[in-house]
Amino acid sequence: MAKATGPTYKLAFKRRRKNLTNYRKRLALLKSKVPRLIIRKSNKSVIVQCIGFTPTHDEVLASANSKELLQYKWKPSANLPSAYLTGYICGKRAKAVGVNSVVLDSGLHTPIVGSFLFAAVKGAKDAGLEIPVGDISFSEDRISGKHIAEYAKQIVGSEKYQKQFSHYIKAGIKPEEINKFFNDIKKQIESAPVSQKVKKQ
Repeated sequence: MAKATGPTYKLAFKRRRKNLTNYRKRLALLKSKVPRLIIRKSNKSVIVQCIGFTPTHDEVLASANSKELLQYKWKPSANLPSAYLTGYICGKRAKAVGVNSVVLDSGLHTPIVGSFLFAAVKGAKDAGLEIPVGDISFSEDRISGKHIAEYAKQIVGSEKYQKQFSHYIKAGIKPEEINKFFNDIKKQIESAPVSQKVKKQ
């Protein structure tokens, strides 16, 4: 395939070429001059950040990683309960530094009701942040992991149960009671003092 060349050719930003950043969408969000709530995930974790803008750089105002849930004996992953709790922590930290409202920056993720993205948004909203996401209903049962608990009850005692929920069992958590454990952790986070480490980027 021939490469574009010539004096009028302008090479696009590397992140645009690799489809990692939508610069048009990013510019629109920056023009709002409202901190952005950025939600990203890998195969094993969820990261939620509240990002402010300055003329020279983005500034992380508050941040949370689902790996922090280990301190509450919760097995961090990229599921809905982990996304909600991570969003809740970030929302609480953002409120502590004076941020009251944010705009959602979903990046290249398509906003789908019921996804990890909106589970994290729900957590941040419950922590007190104002986030204009329209009239969206959230499944409390799925966010709390009740659907996981109900499924675990159906296969408890089977080989499939031992294999599929081995990480919960190793952590001393009964998967059929995961929703109760979730609510207990949320209460711990709510009552815990705010502590955070942020970096300028």
